[in-house]
Amino acid sequence: QVQLVESGGGLVQAGESLRLSCAASVLIVSINDMGWYRQAPGKQRELVAGITGGGNTNYADSVKGRFTISRDNAKNTVYLQMNSLKPEDTAVYYCNRLGAAKLSWGKGTLVTVSS
Repeated sequence: QVQLVESGGGLVQAGESLRLSCAASVLIVSINDMGWYRQAPGKQRELVAGITGGGNTNYADSVKGRFTISRDNAKNTVYLQMNSLKPEDTAVYYCNRLGAAKLSWGKGTLVTVSS
């Protein structure tokens, strides 16, 4: 069973940056379209950034220009660089495949942005 392990979250002030990492237990990052999702308290999980196998990226409007998704195929890891963080970015962040065929969700990593 594939395991996804997210890390890099923390408590930061508005305007600061964080870099999240998502490590997969098997070789999936290079052959799958991957995404970063987040779930804020009381809200549904939403997709914030995606990267295709060909390296194309897309972002939710709310994070466009501030977040950057990337991956290191050799390390089987997907990253999310988050700059200019806002209090509304506070959420648990997860990675998973794009599309309907999801892997088992990891525990996520909590990002808290104070104003």
